[in-house]
Amino acid sequence: MKYIVVLVIGTAAGLLSGMFGIGGGILIVPMLMYALKCSPHEAVGTSLAALLLPVGLLGALQYYRNGYIRVSYAVLLAVGLFLGAYLGARLSISLQGTVLERMFGGLLIAAGLWIVFHRS
Repeated sequence: MKYIVVLVIGTAAGLLSGMFGIGGGILIVPMLMYALKCSPHEAVGTSLAALLLPVGLLGALQYYRNGYIRVSYAVLLAVGLFLGAYLGARLSISLQGTVLERMFGGLLIAAGLWIVFHRS
């Protein structure tokens, strides 16, 4: 049964990633923690491992085929992501699980408020 739940979480995260360009971790991390009782560190690590190829490669391919990728921006973002992911993982591992959980929750709240109230 747990494997079915994990598959549903992955499918939902992939759908949201493909539709909105969000990292699937926004859905995967809390669902792994609360639905499947993973520690914050396990949830983040599992999410990173799962997102590595399917979201980036397959999602980007569809957008590229339709002319919706600015390659120069993507390359520069990738360089920043490479460095940021390394530093972020090192920092995350050094934090207590409850601290990591609160930081993630704060990030989600801030992002949600920005999306709701930001005027384009």
